[in-house]
Amino acid sequence: MTPPQRQRRFPQDDPPPRPDRPAKEGEGGNPERLYVVAGPDGERADIDLVTLIVARSPDPPPSATPEQAALLRLCVAPLSVAEVSAYLSLPFSVVTVLITEMLAAELVQARSPIVRQTLPDRSLLEAVMNGLQRL
Repeated sequence: MTPPQRQRRFPQDDPPPRPDRPAKEGEGGNPERLYVVAGPDGERADIDLVTLIVARSPDPPPSATPEQAALLRLCVAPLSVAEVSAYLSLPFSVVTVLITEMLAAELVQARSPIVRQTLPDRSLLEAVMNGLQRL
């Protein structure tokens, strides 16, 4: 037994084709734009997705590109490279090239993420607890 199929009350022709819309930055449709943003050399600093980026000054210099100015405004508070990439809608590789240029110009700082220290030894915690109880 096959289930019944629904039919439209008012049959419609195919929808009219949508005009081509310009591709957003970061979409796969415009690789030339990414090349212009990243520059011809494409050198990269040794940073990963969790490296924290902090702007030294929120005000971009007059020579900054629009992407660099946006990155400086975003990084007033520390942001990871992954977050910057997502907010700017640019691939990680392009963002690392931008950050490399900005590190060389001393516009931003790169910081390693804060790593949790291992828990102290249990005997040390017990000694502290016993000392506090004696007070």
